[in-house]
Amino acid sequence: MKLADNQPDKHEVLFETKGRKMKLAKSLLVGTALSLGSVSAALAADNAKVTISDLTWTGARAIGYVIQAVIEGPLGSEAEIVAGLSDGSVVAAGMDKGDGSADVYTDLWMPNRQGIWDKYVVEAKSVGHNIPYPGTQMMYVPSYMADMVRTVEDLKNPEIAAMFDKDGNGKGEYWAGDAGWKSTRMWQVKFKSYGLSELWEAEILPDATFKGQLKTAISREQPILFYYWTPEWVHAAYDISPIEEPARTEGCEDVDLDSEDWLEASSFACASLDAEIYVAYSLSLEQRNPPVAKFLSQIELDPGVVNEWILKIGRDKMDPRDVAEEWVADNMDIVNQWIE
Repeated sequence: MKLADNQPDKHEVLFETKGRKMKLAKSLLVGTALSLGSVSAALAADNAKVTISDLTWTGARAIGYVIQAVIEGPLGSEAEIVAGLSDGSVVAAGMDKGDGSADVYTDLWMPNRQGIWDKYVVEAKSVGHNIPYPGTQMMYVPSYMADMVRTVEDLKNPEIAAMFDKDGNGKGEYWAGDAGWKSTRMWQVKFKSYGLSELWEAEILPDATFKGQLKTAISREQPILFYYWTPEWVHAAYDISPIEEPARTEGCEDVDLDSEDWLEASSFACASLDAEIYVAYSLSLEQRNPPVAKFLSQIELDPGVVNEWILKIGRDKMDPRDVAEEWVADNMDIVNQWIE
């Protein structure tokens, strides 16, 4: 495919991002790449600064820094991750105002934030969004056990449960989550609803403690059964396989996890619905910074890639800005599809 006459097969572009240089060395294809002329125009554009939320979980932080790297790099504009801007309701209200106090909600989980969605996306029509990526929550085993433990029905086998009995009390253990998480209660309801209470018991431990146990178990190829979700770095670090649950049917999920007798009052005998996770942004950017608004409407995140970002930032403790800028520099073919 022939490149534009003013573009060599390979070139390097240095973008200044708040005193830091981002080097992009990629082959840019016609139709998806920005020409050097349009890059120069973008760099010269005088557009409003974009304010980005500072949500506390690693996936949201990773996405925020990638968005900043794209805005300050190939789009040639200015972006700030506002320290402490972590309350979703405050971010949403700022996007609604359109005054630049909050422009981007980096990781909007639905239906978890249905109230925000209804108020600002549906009713006020002041907030836009991209195409979401899926968030899942499932029960897993290491893939070296996947031949033995494939489905919930396999968990009903006493010999299988005995393999996971760590304390010798006759029940297999599974990690249900951290104390205080609603999902921790949800999995206890599921195991009860699946008829597994006689063979299995929940371990309730901090996430960091569990991750230590997981690392040890996998290094020794020991049995371990655990809840996890996407995106998270364990999916990038380890080869793990989900347990198949029954398909959803009408009435299969009837939970009240806030009641005093939540375990007895709830039933849940099917797979969980996937969450839909959006980048949301103030529609005022369509006037204040049109190229950024277009980019935010077109960014399409790959859960596997997000897992890799989380691995580098969350486990390996790399600087999130370095991770973002390196990824943008190495993946301009994808970035150009977001901003073309």
